[in-house]
Amino acid sequence: MADIKDPENTIIMTLKDGEVVIALLADIAPKHVERMKALARAKAYDNVCFHRVIDGFMAQTGDVENGNMEKDFNLRRAGTGGSDMPDLPAEFSRTPHARGSLGAARSSNPNSANSQFFINFKDNDFLNGQYTVYGQVISGMEFVDKITRGEPPANPDRMITVRVAADLA
Repeated sequence: MADIKDPENTIIMTLKDGEVVIALLADIAPKHVERMKALARAKAYDNVCFHRVIDGFMAQTGDVENGNMEKDFNLRRAGTGGSDMPDLPAEFSRTPHARGSLGAARSSNPNSANSQFFINFKDNDFLNGQYTVYGQVISGMEFVDKITRGEPPANPDRMITVRVAADLA
């Protein structure tokens, strides 16, 4: 596993093939980081599907309202919801949408991000300055690369668990 420098701002996401370690960028996007940690601590991301996975682009997940595959799951609705918390203001930065970066998914309104996010499969510079970047995969990207593709996938993969590393000590 990766060398975790800041357990309070590190996420451990368990996928079917292994653990993905994500360093959160609290100095760049503090509101998005706090939201992810709050939802992880509430176990809201557990069993949430990857509802939009585009080869050579990104894997999107995080619809805690409609994406939980263990609770009233309807694949057609996955990706249409958020959480019961208010939407977040954009926290754009000069941090690029590089391979393994975490971006906040949103509607056409820049201030509509809530719980959904995506992990970039490759450098997606065309997203720079348009979507908030708030994390970077530091180990386990090979497991992200194995997520089943589709919009939505016929048999989607899920985040089995999502935890803040500090809570696992």
